[in-house]
Amino acid sequence: MARDQQAVVLNALDVAKTQWYHFTAIVIAGMGFFTDAYDIFSISFITKLLGRVYYTEQGAKKPGTLPPNVSAAVSSVALCGTLAGQLCFGWLGDKLGRKKVYGITLMLMVISSIASGLSFGSTPNGAMATLCFFRFWLGFGIGGDYPLSATIMSEYANKKTRGAFIAAVFAMQGFGILTAGIVSIIVSSAFDHAYKAPPYSVDPKASLVPQADYVWRIILMFGALPAALTYYWRSKMPETARYTALVENNAKQAAVDMSKVLQVNLESEEGNVEEKVIEQQHPDKASFGLFTKEFAHRHGLHLLGTTTTWFLLDIAYYSQNLFQKDIFSAIGWIPAAETMNAIEELYTIARAQTLIALCSLVPGYWFTVAFIDHIGRFPIQLMGFFFMTVFMFALAIPYHHWTLKPNRIGFVVLYSLTFFFSNFGPNATTFVVPAEIFPARLRSTCHGISAAAGKAGAIVGGFGFLYAAQSTNPAKTDPGYPPGIGMKNSLIMLGTINFFGMLFTLLLPESKGKTLEELSGENEE
Repeated sequence: MARDQQAVVLNALDVAKTQWYHFTAIVIAGMGFFTDAYDIFSISFITKLLGRVYYTEQGAKKPGTLPPNVSAAVSSVALCGTLAGQLCFGWLGDKLGRKKVYGITLMLMVISSIASGLSFGSTPNGAMATLCFFRFWLGFGIGGDYPLSATIMSEYANKKTRGAFIAAVFAMQGFGILTAGIVSIIVSSAFDHAYKAPPYSVDPKASLVPQADYVWRIILMFGALPAALTYYWRSKMPETARYTALVENNAKQAAVDMSKVLQVNLESEEGNVEEKVIEQQHPDKASFGLFTKEFAHRHGLHLLGTTTTWFLLDIAYYSQNLFQKDIFSAIGWIPAAETMNAIEELYTIARAQTLIALCSLVPGYWFTVAFIDHIGRFPIQLMGFFFMTVFMFALAIPYHHWTLKPNRIGFVVLYSLTFFFSNFGPNATTFVVPAEIFPARLRSTCHGISAAAGKAGAIVGGFGFLYAAQSTNPAKTDPGYPPGIGMKNSLIMLGTINFFGMLFTLLLPESKGKTLEELSGENEE
């Protein structure tokens, strides 16, 4: 019987011992997230250099910066592309299969990363428009990797270590962050030593050497290298056994595919094709789609939970980048822009951001990998949102206290802890849970919808709060920005958003130690 054959295949996957191929799959699947983090992290300090290269005005007291609308476009267009890619490739992953579209996302990332570094234009705005065009398609490829990588890893893994494996794929972002910082430090240091330049305050024109235009291009293009190196292995990955068995109803082929990469003994009887035809002629509730009452009854609240928690998390997570310039200036890591030349400024910012990432961001990822299958997804997400709420209010309510020089190091510690508990918390679990709790035929689509909701939150957080955090005093706003609600009120709003994230987490089930079919209800269909 086809259903018995499916059970044999699925059970063998659930009880399979951890093998070398599991770790290979983590690296292959994780390269998209490496590129994602590399791009997001590196662009945050490349924008400073872009402002100097393309928007410095002769005779100005301070170096050029990107105009607000250009800065928003350069930073946000990749997020818009990511949102579109998550929805598109999430749907295609369920319709065509995970394998058929998996290589496309990686090639998009490789080509777009290289093309971003080759952006051109006869005017500053023309060059930025070209950069934005390629960054959109880079984001589109990155977006496709979210649902596909999560789904593939969840369907390869056994039930005992599934959470750790999916979280490890996402944790490749940590290596992307560190690599972005290290590459930026090396490239900027090499160029700064090769082409000596005085600070802007000494000689504005000489502080910007022509070769500075190569620096940001090299940094962006380097992000394509790791992704390109893994393309061959990604193209060799077989379709996941769960998709082949549950969606294509071909348990025999699933057994053959898995036997190629995993050391499991799977035997499937002949006659599967005949059973498949019979089942398709007599569809039952197992055929319910995304926009049906049956799906709403079984998984409606789950989808609401995964989308809202990811949306709320990314508002807070991406808007935290706003405060980095305050952190750096508060502890004296970053002197005023005019006291440095263009390449030196990039080096200083990269060094500071890399240190904060190393101390708070990266450890959080791997704490989740270590504990997710022991503590569970639900407690980690609830705990993460709770501590993010606590630390954000601890920063916001006595905000004036933290701005005083003797107290600034305390501000840095609390700020770093919000990053730590976002990664040892909802930033990881919002990625893991949607890959586990939905049926195989809708898993990639639902993960894509959840991730797209997150990127919508990122757009709100990264750019809505960019304006909101401006001073209420028009004289103290950044150039080109209208007055906002101020930093203190922005922090209070972020704390409130984290609190609501905690509440919506209550809609999600605990998936630790359960099979994917138990969680999705497919073993009842």
